[in-house]
Amino acid sequence: MNMTNIPVVKLGLIAVSRDCFPIALSQSRRAAVKAACDKKGLPVYEATTTVENELDMLKAVAEVRAAGCNALTVFLGNFGPETPETLIAKHFDGPCMFVAAAEGDGDLINGRGDAYCGMLNCSYNLGMRKLKGYIPEYPVGTAEEIADKMAEFVPIARVILGLKGLKVITFGPRPQDFFACNAPIKGLYELGIEIEENSELDLLVAYKAHENDPRIPAVCEDMAKEMGEGCYYPELSARMAQFELTLLDWAEQHKGSRQYVVFADKCWPAFPSQFGFEPCYVNSRLASRGIPVACEVDIYGAVSEYIGACATGDAVTLLDINNSVPQYIYDEDNIAQYGYKLTDTFMGFHCGNTPSCKMCASRAVKYQLIQHRLLEPEGSEPDFTRGTLEGDIAASPITFYRLQCDSEGTLRAYIAEGEVLPVPTRSFGGIGIFAIPEMGRFYRHVLVQKRYPHHGAVAFAHAGKTLFEVFKYLGIADIAYNQPKSLPYPTENPWA
Repeated sequence: MNMTNIPVVKLGLIAVSRDCFPIALSQSRRAAVKAACDKKGLPVYEATTTVENELDMLKAVAEVRAAGCNALTVFLGNFGPETPETLIAKHFDGPCMFVAAAEGDGDLINGRGDAYCGMLNCSYNLGMRKLKGYIPEYPVGTAEEIADKMAEFVPIARVILGLKGLKVITFGPRPQDFFACNAPIKGLYELGIEIEENSELDLLVAYKAHENDPRIPAVCEDMAKEMGEGCYYPELSARMAQFELTLLDWAEQHKGSRQYVVFADKCWPAFPSQFGFEPCYVNSRLASRGIPVACEVDIYGAVSEYIGACATGDAVTLLDINNSVPQYIYDEDNIAQYGYKLTDTFMGFHCGNTPSCKMCASRAVKYQLIQHRLLEPEGSEPDFTRGTLEGDIAASPITFYRLQCDSEGTLRAYIAEGEVLPVPTRSFGGIGIFAIPEMGRFYRHVLVQKRYPHHGAVAFAHAGKTLFEVFKYLGIADIAYNQPKSLPYPTENPWA
């Protein structure tokens, strides 16, 4: 899998030193951090300039810029100079993490650095200057511990850089009676994201212009290789390849000043009859490359997917929080053996946009049953409603999450870790049985109570720690999660 649409983080390391402390202490501790990063296989550029004053700060920032760094670790090797160290975050155009050295590598007379204290002043000064700096959960550590924190910072920085360079491209308005994913675009601009809204007719014109594109046979060949014989419709491949090339070309031609693109497209009811297929399989292929294509013009769904792709460096999907698991499936497959109550489970479903690499081996390109009922003659063989990627989603650890701008224009988010169970769904579409601890309470007191839409993004890893830090950095005040039974929600009835 080639994730072509997410940033590559080049991390720099700048040490700072208060002029009344030995500069050699900060420098030796910086060298120890670099050595620990090298040992862990974490590429880091070590700035030779140690910052004691504002001129040093300008020199150090120029040095890491020249080295191509796009994210920084500012390391308080001792107490640190409050003004110059925080101005690094102002002059460096990228995310900055602030961490401090623990004692223990020298005596407590000439070898004490007091960075534990300096971190307090650093935070205070960042706040005074309204500068954004990332401070980890516990920002003080040995060289090895600081290297671990730097490794954890890389995916966080990748998300921040990705959003900073992101454009959301949409085609069409939300379908009638599916208004739930409509949201003010004000929140996108607050995050530094650009948006380009287009008509479905614009997409159709661009699609027709790609007829007989010479690249189509190569894309068809790649689709056949991905799916395997008997698992796709050969007569549809050229049309779907034409559409894939249409989207990829549109992204390149419409990026403008941005580096990364996601799509939010209207996929029904007009799409299949006019294009001659359902777009789901093509959407899945783009998602596998880090270019999410959200269904039903779900703008914040597309952004959420992109956040997960940057956080994990892996393919993601967008699913309906769709239906409850029947008691008979729970009993027949002994779901209790996995440690979950029935109310901890639900089925995550969509028509067929989940990348094939995240599905069971029996997956295949099929037809959209619901659209076939709606759009094609009763009893007929499926025609233009073909093109979905269907099958059970493979067992995996997952994080279900979403960033959303509510109807009042406020950004909020939720995160819940769980897993896809190795249990057959006995159903249609791209679908899996999901299990999240205390999902029933989370469903009622977060999803329902806070009026989240039915779409949720899925990362195929436990990424809650990274996503929580990302949302904090973005300034999201309301970050909900699936609280344990011992921690009631504010709206939870204590007698229920």
